[in-house]
Amino acid sequence: MLAYIDESWLIALIGLAGGVALGLAARLGRFCTLGMIEDAHYGNDRARLWMWALALGVAILGNFGADAAGLIRLSDTIYLRNDYSLVGAALGGLLFGYGMAHAGNCGYGMLARLGGGDLRAMVISIVMGIAAYVTLSGPLAALRARLFPIDPNPVTEQGLAHMIGASLGIPVGIFAGLVGLCLAGAAVVALFRAARLTEILWACVAGLAITSGFVGTALVAASGFEPWAVQSHTFTASVGDTIRYTMFSSGLEPDFAIGSVAGVVIGAFIGTLWRDGFRWEACDDPRELKRQMGGAVLMGVGAVLAAGCSVGQGLGALSLFTIHAPVVAGMIWLGGWLGLRHLIEGVGLARQA
Repeated sequence: MLAYIDESWLIALIGLAGGVALGLAARLGRFCTLGMIEDAHYGNDRARLWMWALALGVAILGNFGADAAGLIRLSDTIYLRNDYSLVGAALGGLLFGYGMAHAGNCGYGMLARLGGGDLRAMVISIVMGIAAYVTLSGPLAALRARLFPIDPNPVTEQGLAHMIGASLGIPVGIFAGLVGLCLAGAAVVALFRAARLTEILWACVAGLAITSGFVGTALVAASGFEPWAVQSHTFTASVGDTIRYTMFSSGLEPDFAIGSVAGVVIGAFIGTLWRDGFRWEACDDPRELKRQMGGAVLMGVGAVLAAGCSVGQGLGALSLFTIHAPVVAGMIWLGGWLGLRHLIEGVGLARQA
């Protein structure tokens, strides 16, 4: 393959393919982080929670299955090659979750809405991407690095599966496979009993998309000449990368993040046409847009502190059993619940919005 296409474009195409799958899952399967939290707390509906469990189980099986087959070394992934700050993970997850509720969706959900014609989502995505870059490499970068340092290439692998497997004397692949099978099996049973067969399909698609990112970038990194990061889909700083590439593409090369962002928008566009037709939407309430832009800023900052968003950490890193992912995922849930509570029940900050 590398004999016919440049490495950077191949990496971007891998991100594009997985992004299209995730965009379709969002529009046709209603795969959504904030929707899952809202349904669980206010809608008395656990279907989207089971969808997330199924996607996670499929991603775990795919990741560790690929590792066992020799297609990838999971220790090479960005989440296991770096030791992130647990304080940053907790604070970043909380900020991201709260901002997600006020923005009306996470970065992934915003891109899916943009693919459906929502111009508000475009504005919010741009604000989120800029806020992420301000924190990642802009004016706040030095302070972030001082307060929440990252240790590259730690001595021990930053994986719970490795630690638990070693303490129990079980090979890491077997331990991870059992956890993945239990998650996926329980979710399939619950969704099947609720006659939610469509959700089963698209949850599996989302989980496989996460694995495709890790495996695809690993294969290119192993056979190519450039030091590509072994990564999968995440949708906060990636939006900033895409904005930057759009402005300066003549001096930059495409990468996985840019392909992933474009793929979600394209997949969501296709899914929108398939389901109920494309239509433009705009914001009718300036106060609502102000609140959503504030939430976007919190998401951008929070995702950088947490080293990932609800997809990057909540599916990608969590499916690798990193130490930090459960902290980030739990705090995103807490922040999302607090944000929804403020908005729905009219307490605290929501009264001032």
